[in-house]
Amino acid sequence: MEFIEIAKVCEKVSMTRKRNEKIKIIADFLGKLRPEEVAPSTLLITGKVFSDLEQKPLEVGYVTLIKALNTKKQGTLFQRRLSILDVKKAFEEIASASGKNSRIKKESILKSLLSNASELERKYIIKNIFGEMQHGVGEGLILQAIAYAINANEEEVRKAYMFLGDIGETARVALTGGINAIRNTNLELFRPVKPMLAEMSYNFEEPLREHGGKSAVEIKFDGARVQVHKKGNKIKIYSRRLSDVTESLPDVREEVKNELKAEEAVLDGEVIAIGTEGKPLPFQELMRRFGRIKEVQKKIKEIKLKLYVFDLLYLDGRVLVDETYENRTNKLYDIVGNLSTAPRIIATNVDEIKSFFERAIREGHEGVMAKALRSNYIPGSREKKWFKLKSADTLDLVIVGADWGYGRRTGWLSDYYLAVLNEEKNQFEVVGKTFKGLTDEEFKQMTKRLQELKTRETKHTVFVRPEIVVEVAYSEIQRSPTYSSGYALRFARITRIREDKSAYDIATIKEVKRRYLEQFKYKGKIE
Repeated sequence: MEFIEIAKVCEKVSMTRKRNEKIKIIADFLGKLRPEEVAPSTLLITGKVFSDLEQKPLEVGYVTLIKALNTKKQGTLFQRRLSILDVKKAFEEIASASGKNSRIKKESILKSLLSNASELERKYIIKNIFGEMQHGVGEGLILQAIAYAINANEEEVRKAYMFLGDIGETARVALTGGINAIRNTNLELFRPVKPMLAEMSYNFEEPLREHGGKSAVEIKFDGARVQVHKKGNKIKIYSRRLSDVTESLPDVREEVKNELKAEEAVLDGEVIAIGTEGKPLPFQELMRRFGRIKEVQKKIKEIKLKLYVFDLLYLDGRVLVDETYENRTNKLYDIVGNLSTAPRIIATNVDEIKSFFERAIREGHEGVMAKALRSNYIPGSREKKWFKLKSADTLDLVIVGADWGYGRRTGWLSDYYLAVLNEEKNQFEVVGKTFKGLTDEEFKQMTKRLQELKTRETKHTVFVRPEIVVEVAYSEIQRSPTYSSGYALRFARITRIREDKSAYDIATIKEVKRRYLEQFKYKGKIE
């Protein structure tokens, strides 16, 4: 099928606000595709060139795109109308271009692609490059469209997606195999699943109330979430973004190999950096090791890592995600050997949670997790079955733009526009700005990175692809007509750069609204 059909679908869905109409348009389109076109088409509609599992950046900057757009029409690669697979192949070639002349190669491929595209096709090729479709179609709506297309239950499709970790592959399985293929999708070794997430809470009573008066309370580490897959001597370690980080963590891999008493297993855990006295180091020290592919052995000597495991998703041929947390952890403790598990207590009152929380803070950790004993494991989902309790109000946000600094910060992009994710609209909405929290060296590095992500600019502001995630502390959330979200963070300050998170792992507008309303539990408000 021609790529123009994807562009037409994107135009149609952008022109209606009716969710059901969007779902039907996309479902009808997916049903007309050949099997090999389903996955790439689904990704392109959502604004993703590659799946989360592939992790292949295009690395096409603003300057390269402008040069390609200013090129006269040519016909070197495509002598016919662009097909969906043509566009997919071109993006793959752009991402694969490497070496000394990689920038020239990327520009040449992009020039050919754009010069052979119609005006409408160019519009959506560019939108895909920057990942900003602005048509209100996110993963949630795509999953509904897939369910509609095969007359399936949305929750069944959602569960299959959580196991596959790839929205395009989920669509392909559904459209080619139907309901039975979706129902038979399950966790597989060496195919990472999205980790289960937790609701944020600053109220120690809430977990007990939601969990029926009893919660398992674990230490919350200031580290990087990992998922460990083992089959015999083969061990792979995946990040929370589902990328393979095994080669960066050979010491962790060896520890699992030597200690884990299971032939096959999938573990959920966290890796932290530790100092000479065994105390946790700041998160940024961990990031000097995590994901590194060069000088790994040298860094192993400089920065020691410690793995803590806290959940078991698969054991010797049996998928455990539908079993209770209590059953899963009991099985985990039977097989961990000398691997460290997350310290925990079973709490039945607020004082026990407070005391354990204070211990976690004293030991240099981030806070605690409170988990329902009867909770199943729901990959990728943020549920009240798990709560994250921390000592400060923070949100993970993504930078979508920055102003040029002045005075001592002249020459740096140093005042950052911070955004949350609006899941319904599949777009990022600004909740504030800040220039606080970074060192001079970090300002320099951030300026360089943001310039590489530039999509457009004015005299004072550079707008960027939403890729850099930061943790932001704040004192209060206020209503504000200034920002697109309708809210503003008071006294916002960047506390750390979250290299382990993607833009779709950040706080949502629903979370901001919930926190805003919770502020009035002990305060008055004007309606």
